[in-house]
Amino acid sequence: MHVPFEGPARIADWAESRGHPIAFSHLFAGDALPELDAFDRLVVMGGPMGVGDADRYPWMRAEKALIRSAIDAGRSLVGICLGAQLIAEALGAPVSQNPTKEIGWFPVRLTETARAHPFCKDLPAEQQVLHWHGETFALPPDALHLAESEACAQQGFLVDGRILGLQFHLEMTPTSLHTLCSHCADELVPDAFVQRADEMLAVSPVRYEETARVLEVLLDRLAG
Repeated sequence: MHVPFEGPARIADWAESRGHPIAFSHLFAGDALPELDAFDRLVVMGGPMGVGDADRYPWMRAEKALIRSAIDAGRSLVGICLGAQLIAEALGAPVSQNPTKEIGWFPVRLTETARAHPFCKDLPAEQQVLHWHGETFALPPDALHLAESEACAQQGFLVDGRILGLQFHLEMTPTSLHTLCSHCADELVPDAFVQRADEMLAVSPVRYEETARVLEVLLDRLAG
């Protein structure tokens, strides 16, 4: 974890329900990164920093090296928001500013290629999901382009059936969103794709359950 207010939320719930042990590295608190042989799947979460901020966050260099080693070793990886950007960079894809910030509940659409792929079988062609980002990744080489939105062309990728990057937050819960809104309130400057905190927090609990179901399917189908 890069910050104390962006945890795995529903990802941890999924791991527990499947009987998978989960360990945390709180990088913001100085925790050591895991050894490569200590995990089968590496989950890289989000945070307000960027992939180019290693000078401000020295632990990021070691984290990037671990991500590259995990990829080379054939491990399964999941990246959420900043985590997806870090994985994309490790795969050779540039990360840059998105044309606009995207913060709030906005729809993502499966790409035509993704809709025809078994990994996305029976998933909603379009779904309202929670976004919170100002940067984006380019599609890594040989990656399946999973999803797009009106504000951001690259919303997700799959590589080799085992590396999943999502720009958006399927893992979010009402509690984790409230925490995020509290800690990052300064980012909520009104714009075409930036919602107010009260708008984000007012959504029905059903929406969280819908996104969690999709998350569970993706994590179950991911190889490794």
